[in-house]
Amino acid sequence: MSVTVLLLQFDQKNNIFSVPLPSTLILSGKTLIMANSKYEYVRHFELADHMLPNTWLVVRIDGRGFHRFSQTHNFAKPNDRRAIDLMNRCAIEVMKDIKDIILAYGQSDEYSFIIPKTSNLYSRRSSKISSTIVSLFASNYVMHWTKYFGQDKLQYAPCFDSRTVCYPNDKVLRDYLSWRQADCHINNLFNTTFWALVQSGMTEDAAEKHLRGSFSKDKNEILFTQFNINYNKIEPVYRKGSTIIRQKTEVTSISPRNGEEVKRIKLIPTAIHDDIIGQEFWDVHPELLAEK
Repeated sequence: MSVTVLLLQFDQKNNIFSVPLPSTLILSGKTLIMANSKYEYVRHFELADHMLPNTWLVVRIDGRGFHRFSQTHNFAKPNDRRAIDLMNRCAIEVMKDIKDIILAYGQSDEYSFIIPKTSNLYSRRSSKISSTIVSLFASNYVMHWTKYFGQDKLQYAPCFDSRTVCYPNDKVLRDYLSWRQADCHINNLFNTTFWALVQSGMTEDAAEKHLRGSFSKDKNEILFTQFNINYNKIEPVYRKGSTIIRQKTEVTSISPRNGEEVKRIKLIPTAIHDDIIGQEFWDVHPELLAEK
């Protein structure tokens, strides 16, 4: 059945009148009505924020005011494994929800989510992608807090900012990820040395002055000679951050038809703590940069 499409419009006195459109639609014998009020012009003030096609999209979220947040919630220094595991859990939940994300990398209070060049997620609208990912992450942070912090109650809501950046090719994307992992190493080496000095009796101001202008080799020497700490033997999760990829995993479920166990292979977002600066990681996971 053909039906007439009507466009509802308003005159200057706000009286409604209809204008038939030339096209017809098959719609269960009903007339399709499209409202077009005099107020709809405000939509033209919205910015077109579609990201460039055929480019990698990276959404990076950062904790806002997390220095105060970590102090309020008594995070262990230099690293609190509970906080790291919670951040990883949030990123995993984001990847479960948004299938277009192929990889995520996180350290400290930040996480980067990688979306492939071929993705048309939300028509590649920057605001839509950023807001969806950061809101999913923040809500999961609150929802899963108790699992990781137990009786330590959440004192106030955490906040994260977010941005979406496009990168033109595989090399630039890898350079971006290398930059974030190098930042993880630099910050963790400083924090490990700084808090070792403070926990040995030095004031925070004195420890900061002591390390000012020092190089990596200087910090490594302080850790080894004064505290018998071999930095290279510290857990990789602290030195290299967390990379989440979709790994093939055997899962068992119960068939609703016959109640029997069914085993199948699924791609499950999983946190690993590998070096992603070198070539080996990318050789082991060639699918990450492969054209989809």
